[in-house]
Amino acid sequence: MAKISVDEIFELLNEHDLLVHSDLIDNQTLFSAIAYNSKLVSKNCLFFCKGNFKPQYLIEAQKRGAICYMAENHYENVTIPGIFVKDIQKSMSLISAAFFAFPQNQLKTVAYTGTKGKTTSAYFTKAILDETFPEKVGLFSTINTVVGNQPGDVFKSHLTTPESLDLFTNMNRVVKNGLSHLVLEVSSQAYKKDRVYNLKYDVGNFLNISPDHIGKNEHPTFADYMHCKEQLLVNSRRVVINANMDHIEDIYMAAKTTTQPEDIFMFARKGISVNDKYPIDFEYFSKEDSLTSNQIQINPLSEKAKSLGLKGIFKVSIAGDYNEENATAAAISASLVGASNVDVSYGLSHTTVPGRMESYSTKKHGKVYVDYAHNYASLNSVLAFLHEQEPSAKISVVTGSTGDKGQDRRSGLGKAINQFANRAYLTTDDPGTENPKTIAQEIAEYIVKPNITVRYIADRKAAIKNALSESSKNNIVLVAGKGQDKYQKIDGKDVPYESDSAIVSELSKGL
Repeated sequence: MAKISVDEIFELLNEHDLLVHSDLIDNQTLFSAIAYNSKLVSKNCLFFCKGNFKPQYLIEAQKRGAICYMAENHYENVTIPGIFVKDIQKSMSLISAAFFAFPQNQLKTVAYTGTKGKTTSAYFTKAILDETFPEKVGLFSTINTVVGNQPGDVFKSHLTTPESLDLFTNMNRVVKNGLSHLVLEVSSQAYKKDRVYNLKYDVGNFLNISPDHIGKNEHPTFADYMHCKEQLLVNSRRVVINANMDHIEDIYMAAKTTTQPEDIFMFARKGISVNDKYPIDFEYFSKEDSLTSNQIQINPLSEKAKSLGLKGIFKVSIAGDYNEENATAAAISASLVGASNVDVSYGLSHTTVPGRMESYSTKKHGKVYVDYAHNYASLNSVLAFLHEQEPSAKISVVTGSTGDKGQDRRSGLGKAINQFANRAYLTTDDPGTENPKTIAQEIAEYIVKPNITVRYIADRKAAIKNALSESSKNNIVLVAGKGQDKYQKIDGKDVPYESDSAIVSELSKGL
């Protein structure tokens, strides 16, 4: 049974210079539960006062069985004692890990960060490691969380990287279910909000970076965004870096500050110039690159790369030249934790990602693709690939953008549409507290080519239906943004939604 003593808590907090003072008299007190949601408090619980905290939450926590609270401020409205800290988010992460006896120490972890590609790379890696370590691999992704092999052990994720207590709770479930490896996505917000404070990874991947998540509720500047992303490298024992990206010098130097050169693995697409100061360990290039058949060749260049045994031609199951770098990162990362060439080959060729480049055919209305693309980098990559594959096809895009965050995404979506599309159907996509029509207008400001038809249809299903019915044979419709997500976030509520995939699947049967 998980538990933690006050002495253990004080020792951890002092070690990280977080403890201010405590009202507790008995330092031998044992907590058998911890919580930050007052509705989940149980007997002998330590309650964390974090985030958008309201004093009434603490009153409810005491009524439900909390015997102590941890906070940055003192509260007079309860009789239970408090432990006061300099930073509640960091403190909660430390205590959560310790409460579950540091489950990360019993797992081999492979982590991914990047503006795009995290989810696909994570799924590639899990598919490979499922061959190496059957029924032993967990997954924390933007789409799903996998903590075991029973039906109840797979569930929808609400955040790319959840709050630290939820993260370590799920990590503990992974260990208790007998799994040995964990693949996880780590967002910039996870570092901005200290959700993964003091968590170390066996392998950390930096896939790419471009402006995103800049706004009043996220990162104030691009520099802050990049700094948070770089923390994954600082907290990884071995790192894998895509050398073909902007700001590579800053990223490589961040890795070198804490990682020995023999533990840094750089990869690059063959034929793309890379500064000589960055030693390239692996190169990859396309052997086949189409909507139906994709193969890459990976060659080791350095001695440390050759020692992994990763080499050859590999079929990639997910279309898109932009997925070749994701597949390469996954192949290297999986090899670093024990995967063989055979495992890599099978995993890359049998990976499926829910809602990622799903294709549907119609008899008279062309091809339809569903993808999670939600910013400039991802939407531009998908549209560029589709245009390259079908240069004569007219492309229609159905998309919207999230509210209350990532305002820069709107201009990015508009610019990508402006470059490659013929029609845009702007609609609702998790608007939060904002007006979806206003969001659509902000996207439309950047669609300036006069030959592009732009329509706003508030109802997302109706927008998809219109796009499909108005498309012609040999043309393409891309439904971007939500994939298999079955909810829309509207005014603080998760409103049920069929999902883009379900709607397109049903509509395409009738077309």
